[in-house]
Amino acid sequence: MRLPVKIDSTSNGEYAPRPIGALLKRANAVAAARIAEHARRVGESRRGFLAGLCGAATTLLTLNEAFAARGNTGGRFNVLREGAFERAAAAETLAGTEFILDSQTHLVEPNGAWRTGQSAGWAATLRGWPQAACGEADAVACYSADHFIKEVFLDSDTAIGVLSFVPSAPADNPLSMAEAVRARDLVAALDGTGRLLLQFKVMPNYPPFGAQLDSMDRAVREWPVAAWKAYTGYGPGGRGWRLDDPAIGIPFLERARRSGVRTVCIHKGLPFGGQDPAFATCDDVGPAAALFPDINFVLYHSGYETAVREQAYDARAAQGLGRRGIDTLVRSLAAAGVPPNANVYAELGSTWRNLMRDPSGAAHALGKLLLAVGEERVLWGTDSIWYGSPQDQIQAFRTFEIAPALVDRYRYPELTPTLKAKVFGLNAAKLWGIDPDAARRRAENDAIGVAKRVYTEGPSPTFETYGPRTVAEFRQLRKLSGPGPE
Repeated sequence: MRLPVKIDSTSNGEYAPRPIGALLKRANAVAAARIAEHARRVGESRRGFLAGLCGAATTLLTLNEAFAARGNTGGRFNVLREGAFERAAAAETLAGTEFILDSQTHLVEPNGAWRTGQSAGWAATLRGWPQAACGEADAVACYSADHFIKEVFLDSDTAIGVLSFVPSAPADNPLSMAEAVRARDLVAALDGTGRLLLQFKVMPNYPPFGAQLDSMDRAVREWPVAAWKAYTGYGPGGRGWRLDDPAIGIPFLERARRSGVRTVCIHKGLPFGGQDPAFATCDDVGPAAALFPDINFVLYHSGYETAVREQAYDARAAQGLGRRGIDTLVRSLAAAGVPPNANVYAELGSTWRNLMRDPSGAAHALGKLLLAVGEERVLWGTDSIWYGSPQDQIQAFRTFEIAPALVDRYRYPELTPTLKAKVFGLNAAKLWGIDPDAARRRAENDAIGVAKRVYTEGPSPTFETYGPRTVAEFRQLRKLSGPGPE
């Protein structure tokens, strides 16, 4: 049985899947059995129970038990026990009215030129993932803009998304800028104006260097670019670049400043195989942010690394090589004198989804980010559609709390509803100049909002997880996708 909250080994294709272990496998099995039992108890079909809040409550309560058995006491999902059977009780913690802006989403262009280029192997991999069974004649079409709209806007509480890109050679991406614009236009045609913001991908370390920067000027003239997207940890020959590199990073940031689009989204953390991991850390963020105080640096993944267990920040241990992961961001900002709530933002795409399996690590990661970058600078993101609908991530974060002992010891902010509302969307709304109240009114009354109200009367979420689930699947994806991470 698929569960409404997904704790599994799936990767987004940028990092190797991590096995969840026997304890969490058993927790998933117990949750599935309880859902079937609870559905019978309240006289509902299993499918109907799964689609409701009680299914999510049952799953999160079961996970709490598993985490406690493992001695993982740093955080928990605050769900009422009655929520496992009673919708009203489940809604008290799982339902919400927050304005949700997802700062990192993805889709694939089914008929793009990439299918005959270096990235053609993506098609074979996509066919082997669960979403391929969506009913389309071409399985790759299951990852299209149309399915994106269903997964992100109908099957979750997301109001606005930022459409991003994956790493690849500049001319061979599974999502072209033209298709990104088409997706935006498709949403706009449904009267969902403003629901989808677009980035433009820049690979400034790919030759010819000047042409890459010139493409930024053309992009601003031709498309509604909300931000630039770049990967410091990815490049030809396995070598990336630094934001404060005088030959690459500084000219890129100067061009961004000149363009008038002064928000840059940088993949930081989740280092790619086959690439030098030093360029995936946040060591260059502080110096660059200090040099360019008028540029907003949005750090996708916040420096998180799956191989690093997040703990409390220790300035002494973080000196020199020190710890990796999010600590590299904390250390870099402190060394450069960049204060909280300045021009550096930490985004949670894939980071939160991985941390959902480790509440103590989640508590430390969130606590450190809220202290270092500031409560006004942590941004919600999910990396969807890679993981299917982001609703389970939303529900898990909505209920998550940091243990009082960690709040007292490390002075982490308490995850109040007010603070969570900032993370979910209010912080990003300020960044992108969006009026949340006006956007919410549009979202309630546009065609997508109307369709969603009808849809929620008989929802049909897939509860699917997209992406490679084993190391073998991940390696096959990277082998077929051409040069780059493996």
